[in-house]
Amino acid sequence: MRKIHTKNAPEAIGPYSQAIKIGNTLYCSGQIGISPETGKIKNTTIEEEATQTLENLKTVIEAAGFAITDTVKCTIYLTNMSDFSKINEIYASYFSHKPARSTVAVKELPAGARVEIDCIAVKND
Repeated sequence: MRKIHTKNAPEAIGPYSQAIKIGNTLYCSGQIGISPETGKIKNTTIEEEATQTLENLKTVIEAAGFAITDTVKCTIYLTNMSDFSKINEIYASYFSHKPARSTVAVKELPAGARVEIDCIAVKND
């Protein structure tokens, strides 16, 4: 087991790792739209927040030596399901290979985020 950490993504805001790699599998913790440069959530629009969230997730995936196309499963957490179609549009630009996915509505997310995404990636060596 190897803990993954990169300063190019936001620091964990709790007692957890950005990701854990076991063998050829990567388990990424949920990312929200915090800018790594400012430490603040980028949420002027849901589209900007979702883009930052996905950039953070991609950065963690790549820091582990994986590619976004190695992603096999994502979970999206939304505080407002009316944002579903906007999130889908941005999500599709990152995950054109269409990994398995769940989307759930939640009451609230850390730091006032409106979207959080976690994933599992597998590298076929």
